[in-house]
Amino acid sequence: MTNNLKIATAQFEARSGDKNFNLRVIDELSGKAASAGADVVAFHECSVTGYSFARSLSKEQMWELAEAVPDGTSTAALVESARRHRIHILAGLFERGDDGEIYKAQVCVDANGIKAKFRKLHPFINPHIKPGTEYTVFELGGWKCGILICYDNNIIENVRATALLGAEIIFMPHVTMCTPSTRPGAGFVNPQLWANREVDPTSLRAEFDGLKGRAWLMKWLPARAYDNGVYVVFSNAIGMDDDQLKNGCSMVVDPFGDVVAECRALGNDLAIATCVHDKIAKSGGHRYREARRPELYRHILGADHDSRQQVAWMSALSAPSNQDR
Repeated sequence: MTNNLKIATAQFEARSGDKNFNLRVIDELSGKAASAGADVVAFHECSVTGYSFARSLSKEQMWELAEAVPDGTSTAALVESARRHRIHILAGLFERGDDGEIYKAQVCVDANGIKAKFRKLHPFINPHIKPGTEYTVFELGGWKCGILICYDNNIIENVRATALLGAEIIFMPHVTMCTPSTRPGAGFVNPQLWANREVDPTSLRAEFDGLKGRAWLMKWLPARAYDNGVYVVFSNAIGMDDDQLKNGCSMVVDPFGDVVAECRALGNDLAIATCVHDKIAKSGGHRYREARRPELYRHILGADHDSRQQVAWMSALSAPSNQDR
């Protein structure tokens, strides 16, 4: 197959609850990506609405912040940006479901409307968000694509399942890194370093690239691409997200587990990579998937399990188990 796909992954500093501002930045970066020849541009989790501030919102406030998909004004604005710039756009927001529930959604749109919608399977930022119940695989420029949002990618079965459903590219929008956990080296990054980034970028970059940030990401993200023989498009926020500083590092990882494009600016940025089908066919992950023997472990992987989701940096009250949702 010869239909290569040029994908841009973006990072920017979103404003909490300021959808108009965030949509303007998304539109601006989408235009830049299109001008650089990208077919697709991917933005981070809740890039339309903002993210971390939602942990303190009531159900009524969450409902007010959320919108219907595809009939909401933000989805319409994304479609208009896609039409004007002739590019596919992936962005995230809180969704008002037809069932009266609130979901965390990532949408893919083009000039004609919505092409795909995925609901986060493992939400935790607010107890009033319900988990999604299905995987999403869709066609984009001759490629099969999937979406998994942030925590979803920590459960390796989600990535494998999406790949087995045919996904050759998996979009992974995040708001992550620079938070405490039981992992050695983890922790918050001092917001003052962000405020002082023009005078002292070295100290900020050391924190962003160390075990609080990129060094942790490199422990697992390339493995998801390599083990499954897929392209991974990682998009992350940069700058202040509510009271937390995020480090960006939006990147594209190829089926060999190699970083082929990465945002390195200490601010809004784009990185563009060309996805080539031939790499998938040649990757070890593709060969190893073909060698699977599911009769050995079907009963193990499919056994009943009580799902208990824990987020180290959130208190038990603000991170309820799936059974509490």
